[in-house]
Amino acid sequence: MVKEILRNELCEIMGTKYPIIQAGMGPFSTNQLAGVSANAGVLGIVSTSGFGYLRGDPAKMTKGVSQVARTLTDGQGGTWQEQLKRALHRVEESCREAKGIFGINVMVSSEVAEFAREVIRTTIELREEDPEMKDRLRVIITSAGDPLPMTDIIKPSGLKWFHVVPSVRHALRAERAGVDAVIASGQEGGGHVAWEPVHTIVLLPAIVRAVGIPVIGAGGFGTGASLVAALALGAVGVQMGTRFLATKESEFHPVHKDYIVKGNERDTIVARGVVGPLRWIKNEAALEFTRLTVRKAPGVYLGEPEDLADVAQEVRAQEDKGWDAQFRGDGPQALMPGGEVAGLVDDIPSVRVLVERTVKEAEDILRNLHRKYLTD
Repeated sequence: MVKEILRNELCEIMGTKYPIIQAGMGPFSTNQLAGVSANAGVLGIVSTSGFGYLRGDPAKMTKGVSQVARTLTDGQGGTWQEQLKRALHRVEESCREAKGIFGINVMVSSEVAEFAREVIRTTIELREEDPEMKDRLRVIITSAGDPLPMTDIIKPSGLKWFHVVPSVRHALRAERAGVDAVIASGQEGGGHVAWEPVHTIVLLPAIVRAVGIPVIGAGGFGTGASLVAALALGAVGVQMGTRFLATKESEFHPVHKDYIVKGNERDTIVARGVVGPLRWIKNEAALEFTRLTVRKAPGVYLGEPEDLADVAQEVRAQEDKGWDAQFRGDGPQALMPGGEVAGLVDDIPSVRVLVERTVKEAEDILRNLHRKYLTD
């Protein structure tokens, strides 16, 4: 049966019904999205980057940032670590009845490495305090940096560890770090992309060929057909971000979702981002920011990584302004992350509907391919 084929090695590793990961997309925590995704049979991921805002002085937050901060909290106050724990408790409670499985995403770039280690410590501490949490919160996904310095803290925890990689070299380093799987993320993806623009259809099989651990595809995935394509290229499953962003339960602003639905496959553009290149939904703000990137931060297009501290203040200020507009839902002024797969997104369904139709499409394609090519 096709359903048995879809329930593969990745499902066994994660404990999910389907080999699909809902990507963590900051700075929103995706608390609600993660719980609903877990209930639908995929791995729900809570983004943790936004909790960094809670370390600052609330009185100094812009209006947009304060709006995002409110989505991360329950209004009870306390340290950001306490608020992170309570947020994870809310996710666990939301998917307890369905026994949904979820995890967290943590950026580990040098700019945020200290914060990342504290997030990981806090999460591990919470799992040790709560047996139910230990059973439901099973996966940590690290990204946007070197995983090796995190080995000492993650490996003894019992969490399944995936790391997002943009090249064979990075995949080999992640394997050396001891991760359980790598997520091969091609240039088509939304949000943070690699300094060198290697695309998924080449990147994914190259990494599959190079490592001895499971490989998950990311960047350009959002349909059942693309799930089948990933499996054909040797992956054990896919991670989808932009497609899950444009769902009813996603915490992102409705304006952001509408831009994704209305766009086509050409309506994204790469410019500077917080920790490197970032793919934005194309609007006037993104075009203006791209022009500024060309003038002030051309390393994005030359494959020349640069530390955030070296980036012109004008670029950082313009990006902050665009993020703030995104949080407020000011479409024309907003910088809104999004992948090329936005060109295939034409509605805003519930997560459950999205998962069910993605799986059905994959099943139908596999059945038809079998009938067409493998039977007399």
